[in-house]
Amino acid sequence: MLDAVVVTAAAPTAPLVFETDPRLPRQPVPASDGADYLKTIPGFTAIRNGGSNGDPVLRGMFGSRLNLLSNDGAMPGACPARMDNPMSYVAPETYDRLIVIKGPQTVQWGPGASAGTVRFTREPEVFDAPGMRLRGSLLAGANGRNDQTLDATAGTPTVYARIGANRSQADDYRDGNGDIVPSLWKKWSADASFGWTPDRDTLLEASVGAGDGEARYAGRGMDGVQFRRSSYALRFEKKNLGGVLDAIEANAYSNNADHVMDNYTLRDPNPMGPMPMAMASNVDRHTTGGRAAATWKLGQWDIVTGLDTQRSRHRERNAMGRDSVRKLPWQTDANFSNFGMFSEATWRITSQQRLVAGARVDRARVRDERESVGMMGMPNPTTGETRRDTLHSGFLRFEQTLSDPSLTWYAGIGHAERMPDYWELFSPNMGPADAVNAFAGVAPEKTTQLDLGLQYRGTRVSAWVSAYAGRIRDYILFTYHEGGMMGAMSSVANVDAAIRGGEAGIEFRPAANWKLEGTLAYAWGENRDADTPLPQMPPLDARLSVAYDTRTWSFGALLRGVTEQDRVSIGQGNVVGRDLGKSAGFVTMAINGGYRFDERLLLTAGIDNLFDRDYSEHLNLSGSADFGYPADPVRIHEPGRTGWLKLTYSY
Repeated sequence: MLDAVVVTAAAPTAPLVFETDPRLPRQPVPASDGADYLKTIPGFTAIRNGGSNGDPVLRGMFGSRLNLLSNDGAMPGACPARMDNPMSYVAPETYDRLIVIKGPQTVQWGPGASAGTVRFTREPEVFDAPGMRLRGSLLAGANGRNDQTLDATAGTPTVYARIGANRSQADDYRDGNGDIVPSLWKKWSADASFGWTPDRDTLLEASVGAGDGEARYAGRGMDGVQFRRSSYALRFEKKNLGGVLDAIEANAYSNNADHVMDNYTLRDPNPMGPMPMAMASNVDRHTTGGRAAATWKLGQWDIVTGLDTQRSRHRERNAMGRDSVRKLPWQTDANFSNFGMFSEATWRITSQQRLVAGARVDRARVRDERESVGMMGMPNPTTGETRRDTLHSGFLRFEQTLSDPSLTWYAGIGHAERMPDYWELFSPNMGPADAVNAFAGVAPEKTTQLDLGLQYRGTRVSAWVSAYAGRIRDYILFTYHEGGMMGAMSSVANVDAAIRGGEAGIEFRPAANWKLEGTLAYAWGENRDADTPLPQMPPLDARLSVAYDTRTWSFGALLRGVTEQDRVSIGQGNVVGRDLGKSAGFVTMAINGGYRFDERLLLTAGIDNLFDRDYSEHLNLSGSADFGYPADPVRIHEPGRTGWLKLTYSY
């Protein structure tokens, strides 16, 4: 039978690890991008800017503090303001698994990752006999929402071919006050993979993918009119080798993001705004990389050793006037490279105790290719300069399963050093006070964090709690000057920061077919240099749900409550968002239902924001004057009452 009907929250599957099937229906309305789906995991939220392509935030941490991977490849995006962040290129329903590791508690999946690691993955296909598998879905909803997804695989015991495609579209929505919020989007993606499986322990797979789309943003001065993606990948796996060397795996990828922004295709230029004439910007980022790892088994030890590498080139072209940007030559402004080596080991001390540890070292390189900077084309003082840094990361975690085999506790300490990313080195107008620009002055960020947790799984009750406390040296902080985000000057500097918080969840099954769930997430941060709150911290977020499922019929309800956020640092934040001021709390209700026609066909439906509340998220952009929003920052409000219907077929 098809799995759980509607997902409203996810629970950890192992210490600090959350794993779920992104193909399952979820509430609120099934996700249009990766950031939207991540919000089902406690601790995640997103910087909102309208209908689609929000930027994910975990425990108040943003950007490359999160290692965001799709099929274990990097797709960093190209927009200097992260309009096309990595998750905007992810169609969740075309992936088999979503795996999240919170905190600096793994070293296997690339550099940085001080806040966590996110992996959207597709599993290799295995056939015992020639056959075919098919999964598809149709979604219809309010505000013109309509999605179509198809995932088809045909194969034999030795070869297979898989094709996945997704299309998603929505119009501008109305908020709880009935006002139209510019937020329409239209996007598509398609991927194909071809695998050779001479036996169950061997895989060689090649894959190719493409996609495109457009999105209107109430909180930006431009819209995204092209999100063109091309992806190529190759992976090899060999398991159960039978000796000390137990398995080897390797993958290589090449991803390209060709992104166009303008202020005239999906809106009219605002003669009173910062961009009164038609303008367009075309940015492109080509990223290649790979990873190779070996798994070793030595008695009570499991050890993974390996290396990974990544190279990324960013270029752009900008133009006044309509449809003229594509006639201009490309100008490369940045080149990045990283080479890393890692080792991660698990020592099974006893049947109930485990020690997990890892270490990695990265050699990062960035070259500034800009000849001029700013609207006036001033000479760039760091043209042709190269930054090189050696970065060290590692962690140590103890896990114990107590006498009751369903009770586990853990404690871990982790350290991660992170090279400033493209948006921190090249997007700000100014760097620290003692530097000529951000490229010359912003130091690598260094996070040291303690993670603690407890998980209990019983017959009727399951519960978990996790807590963390950390210090961040050289935390990279943006400050905005003189008004709104458009036309404002931004500066970036390093500060000393402290963070702490936690998440908790409980699941109670009082009777057959019934399930009650609750989750809680809290994040706190402080700028220790200024003795002020750290900006862009989400408020306390609680969710309560009830579900009834007979395996034929199902019903559910979700209550979400968010407190006010009064710990703010107005005008400070990151390259996408800044604190606009204090935010009000809110409570929303959603309901859902489902009917299984048989093992293959499932119908689900839901109503989000049942009582049509008018509210906004704390992490948000201010509305653009192009759409009539006032000069004083006003947060973009969320959709009002929204109904949806989804049909899923699996064969």
